[in-house]
Amino acid sequence: MPIDAARDDEALRNVAEKFRDDFETLTDEVSKVIVGYRDIIEALLSCLLCSGHALLEGVPGIGKTLLVNSLAECLSLDFSRIQFTPDLMPADVTGTNIIVMDQNGSRDLRFKRGPIFANVVLADEINRATPKTQSALLEAMQESTVTVAGQSYQLSEPFMVLATQNPLEMEGTYPLPEAQMDRFFFKVLFPFPGRAEIAEIIERTTQNEMPKLESVMGAERIMAMRRTVRDVPVAETVGNYAIGLVLATHPKLPEAAPIAKKYLRYGASPRGAQALILGGKVQALLDGRFSVSRDDIRAVMHMALRHRVVLNFEGEASQLGPDEIISEIAAGVK
Repeated sequence: MPIDAARDDEALRNVAEKFRDDFETLTDEVSKVIVGYRDIIEALLSCLLCSGHALLEGVPGIGKTLLVNSLAECLSLDFSRIQFTPDLMPADVTGTNIIVMDQNGSRDLRFKRGPIFANVVLADEINRATPKTQSALLEAMQESTVTVAGQSYQLSEPFMVLATQNPLEMEGTYPLPEAQMDRFFFKVLFPFPGRAEIAEIIERTTQNEMPKLESVMGAERIMAMRRTVRDVPVAETVGNYAIGLVLATHPKLPEAAPIAKKYLRYGASPRGAQALILGGKVQALLDGRFSVSRDDIRAVMHMALRHRVVLNFEGEASQLGPDEIISEIAAGVK
């Protein structure tokens, strides 16, 4: 190998190692408070470093909100929490123009920023708000801007929405429409903790003192790590694999997998392919590599696609979940 090429390879390895070290440092810090769920912590950090947003689904009391709060505490970023309720209005999220009177008695309209103007935004129980209020997040999540009365305001970077929802209580909720679901980079499922995890939770939370978290990373380092993710190259064959995986979820396309034709009404969007590639890049860096493999794509495919496929009536009746269908589709993609 030529000397220059060897130096380039060594430099890339150093970049990947630095990325992995910082990623693990942040994961370890959040894990001081969160029992288990290390893979979920890593998934949320991957979303953050891919400029994405995450939808967290799980039963009450397993630590969804605590995880988001802990993550924000470990980052030197502005954090805000929005409790979504049926009476929440779009202006309560984005902000509104208010009349302000100066010392001379003259009145003027001034924009009062809403809680969406933060780096990390917790949208707690997002499916309890009406579709009108849910749609207030669409522009912010896609374009990092907020438009009020024809005036656009830029959100600060990094910007990330972490939304939670409860899969059990469906009464009084408004299911997220497909367009809203597609804005989320990953959908992360919280499994119920086991006996050992529950015992550790009790031990940590029934004492006089809780573990204290330290801020280990700021906006500048996060933006640098985001650039590193974007710099990771993707071979054409790996890119074609991700594209083939997305196309195979569409029941009406020639590339559709047999199980997709049978159980799916709609397949994943191009954003699904973007999530596969970017999520795969993070997986490669965490493995110390500066190149993406098919295994990296498969490692994130459930989180990237489970909320982007829509089951038909036969799929709902079969009691098959999106994850099982996606696994079978992936097994048939060459």
